[in-house]
Amino acid sequence: MTEHKAKIVAVANQKGGVGKTTTALNLAAGLAELDQRVLLIDMDPQGNATTGSGVELGEDEPTLYDLLVGSATVDEIRIEVTHLGIDLLPGNGDLTAAEVALMELDDRASVLKEALASQIEHYDHILIDCPPALNVLTLNALTAADGVLIPMQCEYYAMEGLSALLNTVEQIQSSVNPDLEIEGLVRTMFDVRNNLSSEVSAQLQAHFGDKLFTTVVPRNVRVAEAPSFGQSVIQYDRESRGATAYMGLAGEYLRRSEEAN
Repeated sequence: MTEHKAKIVAVANQKGGVGKTTTALNLAAGLAELDQRVLLIDMDPQGNATTGSGVELGEDEPTLYDLLVGSATVDEIRIEVTHLGIDLLPGNGDLTAAEVALMELDDRASVLKEALASQIEHYDHILIDCPPALNVLTLNALTAADGVLIPMQCEYYAMEGLSALLNTVEQIQSSVNPDLEIEGLVRTMFDVRNNLSSEVSAQLQAHFGDKLFTTVVPRNVRVAEAPSFGQSVIQYDRESRGATAYMGLAGEYLRRSEEAN
């Protein structure tokens, strides 16, 4: 009998505004709908995965900052988000200070990995929402992760940002995490009426082949509205095109994970 071990995936793209947090949150909620045990980690100082989950942090409530600087454990900061069916390690602006503190450590890249070691048998999937930068927080996420999921907006500058991220992944593979893999690329905010979207999509298909998820997330107003209600789009409007897409993505992600095992 093989020991149970959660799959850890960093949702990363150093380009902002590509639907990264939206994808992390809705994929987490979608996997929970498929009876998976999911932990979502908000590694972004903007804290959007936390507020988008409907979590309002109290003044002195411990967050991921406390975990990274060693003043709290995972169990002390974990929040059960019952309406989404997931657990959350919340993040906020304090993570900017954590970044500074981590820079002073010798093993600065592996703090999160060590903190998660006690958690991997409790979950099926651990998703890390990374900041839109290739900084020490993203480095921690990529060091802890088994794979990287890259949300991509099919637009003119998308490919440029992608090459920097792929270079970073290669550097991490050759230094601290040789097992890190590209989990796949997800096309987000896709506008079928836009010729450029189709062109970039074709480029991605040619370049990445089966690493490109077949599920495409369309530009959809319901997806944009859901976080302000503290919900995933799946809870907010199950019949919407956005919810259908993210449930499709969760199903495809799960299928690929099972095939890989």
